[in-house]
Amino acid sequence: MSSSAPQSDSGSPNPVLVEVTRGDLVESRHRAAVAVVDAAGSVLMSAGNIGHPVYPRSAIKQLQALALVESGAAEAFGCSDAEITLACASHNGEPRHVEVAQAWLKRLGLSETDLECGAHAPKDTTAAEALLRAGESPTTLHNNCSGKHVGYLATALHLGAPTRGYIRIEHPVQQRILGILEMMSGCELRNAPRGIDGCGIPQIAIPLSHVALAFAQFADPVDQPERRQAACERICSAMAAHPFLVAGSNRFCTRVMEATQGRVLVKTGAEGVFSIILPEMGIGVALKIDDGATRAAEVAAGRVLEKLNLIDDDARAALSDLLVQPVKNVVGRQVGQVRVAQDSPF
Repeated sequence: MSSSAPQSDSGSPNPVLVEVTRGDLVESRHRAAVAVVDAAGSVLMSAGNIGHPVYPRSAIKQLQALALVESGAAEAFGCSDAEITLACASHNGEPRHVEVAQAWLKRLGLSETDLECGAHAPKDTTAAEALLRAGESPTTLHNNCSGKHVGYLATALHLGAPTRGYIRIEHPVQQRILGILEMMSGCELRNAPRGIDGCGIPQIAIPLSHVALAFAQFADPVDQPERRQAACERICSAMAAHPFLVAGSNRFCTRVMEATQGRVLVKTGAEGVFSIILPEMGIGVALKIDDGATRAAEVAAGRVLEKLNLIDDDARAALSDLLVQPVKNVVGRQVGQVRVAQDSPF
């Protein structure tokens, strides 16, 4: 992407894009940056400082899954579209998610003990309560990133690399992913700021505009090598076919993909990051909420889709409680809302 891509003054705060009301008062306000980019690197719409580096967190799992598909590992192990989708997921840990990850691991000749993501309770309340009633403890399979980690293990096996330590930056799988991120984003990342994600993998800071470019290239990979073009198309097709596996019951990502019939591929990341792939338009979107609030990220993502005319009347009706999210008290009475800020410039 050209270094002349629009950016806000580094000394200016990002604009307020989302606000939270309670009664007649705006109680909280969320600042954010948004970049909408095409595959040529042109910034079609933006708000805030899109040149600022961010950790894209789980919003780039689709990019990380490219290593699984284009390396030949997915083909070698007969990966289904469901398994490829789970490699891109931040799932609820519901029974279907666990079943897909467990069966995939078994076919690889591995078990949940080979996953280095750690265990946590299912994000879905019903699934978590079912575990408690059964007197069972959550395992690594319930980790929302378990599918991504099974994908890493499959890639390691195919490459003849060790399965232990696959989360370390020096591991061949992570090095391959680093190269993919550099090529897709158009950034040299070897010296970029680094951190460790919640599931243990490396996080590499990328300017928000370049995260959007990476997803525009994903949406329209015509300038990528043929193997990567096929991998991008396979992943988009898989996610469109299995929206439930991307997130789960009543989750924003799943519901948006269902309501738009797979034309919009949405992926959340921790700390208020979202990515959107629009294959029919050849456009990529990345956004980051300054304070990391997911509630604001979802409303901002919905606003982007509205600005791009991707929410028709049927989708608007199905997503009404996500586009403007109710704030409820303990007894379930609505007392406010999370909405696009009245003075939002976007």
